[in-house]
Amino acid sequence: MTSAKSVSMAGSTGLVGSFALQSFLSSPQTSHVHALMRRAYPHPITDPESKLKPLISSDTATWPATLRSAPTTVFVSSLGTTRGDAGSFEAQRKVDFDLNLDLAKAAKAAGARSCVLISTAGADSTSRLPYMKMKGELEDAVIEIGFEKMAILRPGLIVGSREKARLLDYPLHGVANLLGAISGGKLKDVWAQDADTIGKAAVRVALEEGVWEGKGKQEGGKTVWHLTQADIVALGKHATS
Repeated sequence: MTSAKSVSMAGSTGLVGSFALQSFLSSPQTSHVHALMRRAYPHPITDPESKLKPLISSDTATWPATLRSAPTTVFVSSLGTTRGDAGSFEAQRKVDFDLNLDLAKAAKAAGARSCVLISTAGADSTSRLPYMKMKGELEDAVIEIGFEKMAILRPGLIVGSREKARLLDYPLHGVANLLGAISGGKLKDVWAQDADTIGKAAVRVALEEGVWEGKGKQEGGKTVWHLTQADIVALGKHATS
């Protein structure tokens, strides 16, 4: 039997990350979850044996040092912000690229052998679109760290209820849900994925060795798997936990 894995997470209170966190906590394949958070976990932890070990600091600059002291088997990041929330593209890059990269390096230093990164469809370091270029550059930089296994999920439109609504997303979400309803999900899944589906897919690639069989490619002796939207749907909709 495979021993339980210790997980470190960034972005665990976000739309995708919150679903992934709950799946990790309920999985018998997880020993504990170190979750980086800006504020206290919304649900009080009364069980001293709880798998959840929040690492709370409103100063994200302290997160990499904190993570380096957290024993980790697998690092998972769905951390990200928007240009609007950050105030500028430069400020967004400090979170989406700089902080993500620093955390991945810290997790590797803490013993992580594998990494699961939630990216986006169209990510490409050669893209002329700043956001897609940034996401592609992050993928390339994290691969260079040298995790034994690197899974990069590239979802399309992420469908779900956000704490802070994005008004421009509403029409697209409505179209996605309508197409899903009239097609049994088929017309939706090819371009938009539910947040819980993405989260569950991330958990499966983090915990289940079997899903890696025949997947990914070797880069410098390490395995790198870029998961397409179809891969995400296949794994997330048939999740075991």
